[in-house]
Amino acid sequence: MKANMLKAYLEKIHIPDVFVVPSLSFKPKEAMNQLIEMVETYQASNSDSSLCFIGSSLGGYYATWLAEKYESRVVLINPAVNINDLFKRYLGNNHNSYTGEDYCLTMNHVHDLETFNVDTITQVDRYLLMLQTGDEVLNYKHALDKYVGAPSIVEEGGDHGFAEFERHQETILAFCGINCLKKYA
Repeated sequence: MKANMLKAYLEKIHIPDVFVVPSLSFKPKEAMNQLIEMVETYQASNSDSSLCFIGSSLGGYYATWLAEKYESRVVLINPAVNINDLFKRYLGNNHNSYTGEDYCLTMNHVHDLETFNVDTITQVDRYLLMLQTGDEVLNYKHALDKYVGAPSIVEEGGDHGFAEFERHQETILAFCGINCLKKYA
């Protein structure tokens, strides 16, 4: 939902080529390999461009690892932090409502996810943390603890999907270094 909203907004202001929404494998190692390949392909042909990752929930977990690896900016929206605790609830058969894919989550997948944990955040100023206290899936306080010192937007209420996300699109893009106003000219 959020990715589609942001993509539509960028199309509306005539800069759709600055944003990629990847379709990833549910298998953590495969997903991360897909992301690394995308980033390195992009960097090989765009050496003058900086990267900014945007991730929500598990995407926020992946984006944290990528931001540290590539020393990039990152916007985290209700990010997953305690992977082991979170994903044990989902062991077994699941359905991805975004891709329509059915899959079986195993403890091996959870262990693979743990390999992408970032214990120490290095430049917190590269992170924009967006949280809503009403997140019914994740405890927002865990993210506050992990990303202490990062610029943050913490809103009372809301939900895991980040209610009224569209209000923050320009803030997100500005943090990523995209000047929306120049693109209208």
